[in-house]
Amino acid sequence: MQRGLTIGATLTAALVAISCGGGGGSTPTSPSPSAGGGGGGSSVVTITITGKNGTLAFDPNPATVPAGQVVVYKNNDVVTHHIMLDDGSAQTADIAPGATSGQIAIGGNKSYHCVIHPGMVGGFNGSVGDPPPNCSYQYCAGYGGG
Repeated sequence: MQRGLTIGATLTAALVAISCGGGGGSTPTSPSPSAGGGGGGSSVVTITITGKNGTLAFDPNPATVPAGQVVVYKNNDVVTHHIMLDDGSAQTADIAPGATSGQIAIGGNKSYHCVIHPGMVGGFNGSVGDPPPNCSYQYCAGYGGG
């Protein structure tokens, strides 16, 4: 009798594992940003923060992003960053190392910068932004500490 109960419990556990397991075709529980801008507003463009200086701080830079497209910033640097569109229309919260920002909708040709490191600049659709004049902050082009 005990052997029958053991086999029954084992079969029940196996059925539960199969029904809750990762059968193919399921959708991830959290969004997975995908690179690229094709397919309209349904995809998310990921811009990677590289931790280099000037316009090399973001990849791709400039990014090709249709108006209304959503972007996120993935921080591959070892320090926190905070991205703001230069026209002030949108910004991220602080992005910790290894984290990804919330989504921002882009409305055409825009440039952006890191609020914490103003020499880190980027843009969309041909605009790459410009570091501030006489930039001497870490992450500025030509700065020795970046």
